[in-house]
Amino acid sequence: MSDPNDRRSDSLGDFFDNVPTASTPSPEREVRDEPAPGSRRALREAAARGASEQRPSEQRPSDQQMSDQPMSGDHVAGPQAQAERAAAEPRTGTASGPEEPEQQSLDALFAPEAATHGPRRRRGRGCLIALIVLLVIGGVIAGAGVWVYNTYQTQIDDIMGWGEPKDYESGIATGEAFVTIKKGDTGSPVSTALFQAKVTKTDRVFYDYLIENDPDVTFYPGVYKLQQKMTAAAALKALSNPENRMANTVRITEGSTVVSSLPRIAEGVGIPLEELQAAVQDPSVYGVAAQNLEGWLFPAIYTFDPGATAQDAIAAMVDRTRESLAKAGVAAEDAQRVLTIASIIEREARTADFAKVSRVIANRVADGMMLQMDSTAQYGYGELHAGKASTSEAAQHDDNPWNTYVITGLPATPIANPGDAAIDAAMHPADGPWLYFVTIDMSTGETQFSETYEEHQQGIKKMRAWCSANPDYTGC
Repeated sequence: MSDPNDRRSDSLGDFFDNVPTASTPSPEREVRDEPAPGSRRALREAAARGASEQRPSEQRPSDQQMSDQPMSGDHVAGPQAQAERAAAEPRTGTASGPEEPEQQSLDALFAPEAATHGPRRRRGRGCLIALIVLLVIGGVIAGAGVWVYNTYQTQIDDIMGWGEPKDYESGIATGEAFVTIKKGDTGSPVSTALFQAKVTKTDRVFYDYLIENDPDVTFYPGVYKLQQKMTAAAALKALSNPENRMANTVRITEGSTVVSSLPRIAEGVGIPLEELQAAVQDPSVYGVAAQNLEGWLFPAIYTFDPGATAQDAIAAMVDRTRESLAKAGVAAEDAQRVLTIASIIEREARTADFAKVSRVIANRVADGMMLQMDSTAQYGYGELHAGKASTSEAAQHDDNPWNTYVITGLPATPIANPGDAAIDAAMHPADGPWLYFVTIDMSTGETQFSETYEEHQQGIKKMRAWCSANPDYTGC
């Protein structure tokens, strides 16, 4: 039975024999028309040469005779022909014989030809799988590294020294700043007071400086006149200078209360605390129609003449509150309501967010929702100055006319002394649909405002995560 491959070989042989060449060499010139290396013609000629060497007496077969021979393996030609054919053929990495090791590149790895040969295909596929595994592992490690850095950026920067300097540079101090030191204040509250007055760059830099250089320093109560953007060392030197302490002067701070303000007045002005407590018992003496003077002791710096009475000091502060209300365009009959809203704003937000918090309050009141402000619950329970952003469970459920977790609408009175910015925000809330807000970074005051409860819950998770990473920070 004839082999179909032989017929295919005959037809292909006839085809290649009949392909015209570009030119025919002259008989006089011995120019050899060399076949292309690796072509079928080259294979036939190599086989013919091998046969003639084995049978020197026989006549060399013709091209047609050669085309009748099967070309399926090395058994057709002799050893020398095989060598010549191997030399003529390009190295393709077949399994017909040993080959020298090759330097693989990425191009060879991904080339289509790599899939057509046994050993190279197996080796290329293994390299490809290994490369993919390495890329996946590298991606996972890189992703984990990004998450860790984003979550603990502040701590990592501090350890590695990548963050910004915590202290100001020397020689850039400017302007004025007033810092109040209360009786019994130590390094930590003084450090916070300096930061809040914009004297130092960070909340803890002054305290850290004290621990390292002068841990036994004593602070004397009073109001001190300093500058903004001072180094920790310069701030300590200024506080140690008696000339910077202002006589008969008191500073009432934004967000303070009657209870926290009276001892400051006593220390700064020299008026007995008992006289001050008696002076605030009857608001009507100062023309205030309310059950107490909460919210009416305007935050500012006051200097009194020697011999000023307790009533003189309180009257000056109430009059300053009326000036601020008039400046903001608040009608006399609306003063108590505006001061109440402004006091919540003052306790709940940083200045940049005052108008947004004002809108949240307005939206909740308009919708008939409880305000559920932590500051109101803390005030009603007596823990407003506990230094915590969140409310204790006892304060949150205590039934009193200031706890907006229990009552609907505004609390019974203001809960603190608001400044000009908070009063203005109470009169001019920002436009927005927000019903919730939460501070998610206590160090910067960054606050997330949300329209839905689900979004608000995500913000609470961010706040708790930040506090978990900064457990000793004020506010957590």
